[in-house]
Order: sequence, then structure tokens, then C-alpha cells
Amino acid sequence: MKEEDTVKFLAAEPHLNGSKLDFQMEQYVCKRKSDGIYIKSEEDLEEASAIVATETPTDASFISSRNTGQWPVLKFAVPTGVTLIAGSFTPGTFTNQIQAAFQEPRLLVVTDPRADH
Repeated sequence: MKEEDTVKFLAAEPHLNGSKLDFQMEQYVCKRKSDGIYIKSEEDLEEASAIVATETPTDASFISSRNTGQWPVLKFAVPTGVTLIAGSFTPGTFTNQIQAAFQEPRLLVVTDPRADH
């Protein structure tokens, strides 16, 4: 990752998680600030940096089937050029090479694993 990309990445504050913490997210948090904001662990930041460091955006796919996640994913996908799968996910998209919509993403981001599995 280039130095200017690193500066932009840290300016976006991806290491700050928010003030609410689900029990399933506890493994990704290393500590809590005095104002109640949780700070993500370094492993989580390394995964986030993989998104930033993807050289060809079409190699990344973002999936969101829930209405609350579709708009943010769409707003991210349009300027960055990543592949967007919003709404109903067709089984076999990543495994069935005969399908017209077949994809082989190098990076897969799922907004809600419970709904988008």
C-alpha cells in the first residue's frame, strides 16, 4: 500500500467500531476508549487494508441481501468499481462456471453473514 493510501485509510478511522458491541464481535475488539468507542484489533485492520490494497476493484465482490445494507454497499461500489450483489443472491455464482453471472472474486465482503450465507 502506498503512503498516501495509508494516510487516507487511517483518516477514515477504520479502527473505530462504535459504542455497541455484539457478543459475536468481542473477538475483533482489543479495547474500549473512555468515551465508549470500541477499538478493533490489528488483525481486523489487516483484513480491512486488504480491501484498500486491491489493485483491480473488479476482483472484489460486496454482498448485501438486507435492505439496511444494500444502500451503503451501493454507495461504496459505485465510486470504487467493486462488484455489487444486492438483494437476492443466486447460489452457484462463485462455483458454477456455466452460469452467466459466474464470478471468481479475490476478496468477498459480506454485510450480514446471517442473511447473506
